[in-house]
Amino acid sequence: MPGEQETKGVHIRVRGSVQGVGFRYFTRRAALGLGLSGYVRNMSDGSVEAAAEGDPSAVDAFVEMIGKGPPGSRVIGLKITEIPPSGRSGFEIRL
Repeated sequence: MPGEQETKGVHIRVRGSVQGVGFRYFTRRAALGLGLSGYVRNMSDGSVEAAAEGDPSAVDAFVEMIGKGPPGSRVIGLKITEIPPSGRSGFEIRL
């Protein structure tokens, strides 16, 4: 529809040395800096899960940033799935 902003949503599973290195806080800062909403949380298998939505170019930049991770982390793989945007607001760290 004219005037409506396109929105993209992604679910990301990050594998590697990504827990205990500030990865969730890095992810939240990156998302908020890009104007995205969603969440991030540690998983019991040692991976990190995130979901983000917003402007498609911002989502793409977010995925690129997450693929690099913060200093001290070592990302060895990303599993990215496109998901429908939920309309949520804010970006939370889930425990």
